[in-house]
Amino acid sequence: MSESLGELLPKESESDPATPRNSSAGTAKKSPSGSVPVVGDEDVSVSQGSVPSVSPENVDSLPSLPDPAAAVAMSSTSSKPQDAEAALKSSNSIGSEAPDANGKSSSEFGEVEMPEKNGDSSDSVKDKDADAMEKPLGLVEEEASPEKPSRKASFCHDISENVKATIRPCPSLSANLNNYDSVEDAPLPANGSPVMEEAWERLNKSYVFYKGKPVGTLAAMDPNADALNYNQVFVRDFVPSGLACLMKKDMEPEIVKNFLLKTLHLQGWEKRIDNFTLGEGVMPASFKVGFDLQDKKERLVADFGGSAIGRVAPVDSGFWWIILLRSYTKCTHDYSLADLPVVQKGMKLILNLCLSDGFDTFPTLLCADGCSMIDRRMGVYGYPIEIQALFYFALRCAQQLLKPERDGKELIERIDKRIMALSFHFRKYYWMDHTQLNIIYRYKTEEYSDTAVNKFNVIPESIPDWVFDFMPLRGGYFIGNVSPARMDFRWFLVGNCIAILSSLATTAQATAIMELIEDRWEDLIGEMPLKITYPALEGHEWRIVTGCDPKNTRWSYHNGGSWPVLLWLLTAACIKTGRPQTAKRAIELVEMRLAKDGWPEYYDGRSGRYIGKQARKYQTWSISGYLIAKLMIENPANISIISFEEDKKISKPRLTRSTSF
Repeated sequence: MSESLGELLPKESESDPATPRNSSAGTAKKSPSGSVPVVGDEDVSVSQGSVPSVSPENVDSLPSLPDPAAAVAMSSTSSKPQDAEAALKSSNSIGSEAPDANGKSSSEFGEVEMPEKNGDSSDSVKDKDADAMEKPLGLVEEEASPEKPSRKASFCHDISENVKATIRPCPSLSANLNNYDSVEDAPLPANGSPVMEEAWERLNKSYVFYKGKPVGTLAAMDPNADALNYNQVFVRDFVPSGLACLMKKDMEPEIVKNFLLKTLHLQGWEKRIDNFTLGEGVMPASFKVGFDLQDKKERLVADFGGSAIGRVAPVDSGFWWIILLRSYTKCTHDYSLADLPVVQKGMKLILNLCLSDGFDTFPTLLCADGCSMIDRRMGVYGYPIEIQALFYFALRCAQQLLKPERDGKELIERIDKRIMALSFHFRKYYWMDHTQLNIIYRYKTEEYSDTAVNKFNVIPESIPDWVFDFMPLRGGYFIGNVSPARMDFRWFLVGNCIAILSSLATTAQATAIMELIEDRWEDLIGEMPLKITYPALEGHEWRIVTGCDPKNTRWSYHNGGSWPVLLWLLTAACIKTGRPQTAKRAIELVEMRLAKDGWPEYYDGRSGRYIGKQARKYQTWSISGYLIAKLMIENPANISIISFEEDKKISKPRLTRSTSF
């Protein structure tokens, strides 16, 4: 690329690595996949008192590691006084030291010299700092910059003034976020139950440290299982951990900020699989911390899909990164991080991968199998619902985070157009309820005109028998995939819940999804929430679609398994649609077994009764998913950092009745 991310940033300091801090070793992750052969799986810097090893012949192949965190200090010295002060406030909120007598601040990013405002005495500056220290951690608001009033106003308008934190008596179905008090005004309950105390303790033990700073959480900490790649920090796995740190009473924004900067730094690496170079904007699937014995330095080692099952790059990692960045900004009011040039460029690289011109006739993204949470062959190639919903969510986040300077304005205009097209396409062609199913059942085929009703030439005989019994008279859902002559009628929870949170689903559609969940509780929730897909592939279909995958047998893992981590998505969707009791019912089921069973990754069986046959215990996102669900029920204001109100500018699709009847 003409201008790499590393060239924009200063080199990392050559200081000695910090002593590895607390956490557990001997963990494991998802599928047996190696890592980049620079360090071994045991090299994660989390075991206290142990020094990982690395082969000297591999050390030279390690790329240089410019750190985007250093740009925070550079931004503070080069920007306007207001921006520098905001950056210092943000740095102070995560443990930076106060400025010395010379006006310099010593932090993990180096010395930051603060420009002095005209007319401000040292006493007035101290008074402002004292006022800032009296505010709760992470909630120190920066002064509005006169150069950017419209951007900050547009960022806050969507939810911060609408979202409120205590549910009013008898909230209506599909209640919007006006029914909640603000995050700042909401009472913060104490962490009381023994299960929550254990969950927080285990989450803290999963922290991974790089040069003494927390940068993520291990995927799992099962002492009785092989490490495989569960001892790494996965981007999608860390999202619930990061949200839990932002939502807790004593907010911990430092780990989220460090994670965002370190993964951004990894994005700037040259990414090669065999002899092919991946796009600039691809985010890593995971990374780990290794120790270089020759240079006596810690190193980050990333996997961009080259070590994953199927060797597929993670399409969802970039979307989750943008979503978490928006959550961090919304929760901490630290706008300086998103305004950094390197962060702006990182977002643009991710979005340019998705918005580039191609041969597609649809606004949805064409993807390979295994490019998201379902990272094995499961027939989700084409235009899977999870990727489309995350794509839409990330686009809406980018609308608020991108600055219009330079090429930003043009990109924002492209985002606006794509949001309009994607929402129309998704709401019209992915939606399935009793009425629409009946229409498809009576479709004509071979319609050769632009007025065709059966636009994808779906053969009615391809509708599986189970759909007719599964579909209630009330309720509906977004199906798993739509492409030429193919509709995947399976239920996918992640895509449907993300559609609700991002308001990709209309208010009526969101209500219908919740009605279907309640009506089909035994199928979709069972004894342990929640089914990632429904129904399971069996027999000949399983052999053809999965390639006889022994891990994805019927009602196991991705093939109809029950995943406790999904509890946070269901809870958020329930709160947004005004149905907190539905979420509480699911949480009670989880509390009956999850901690006693050792916080497993997933459960097997039609009702989720059995611990998964290959499930790792003490799975970090099972722990953090439960914590987020509890925190949102106790303080519904937390929904504001992971949801949007419906965009009134987007017109709702009008379904055209088939001319075949």
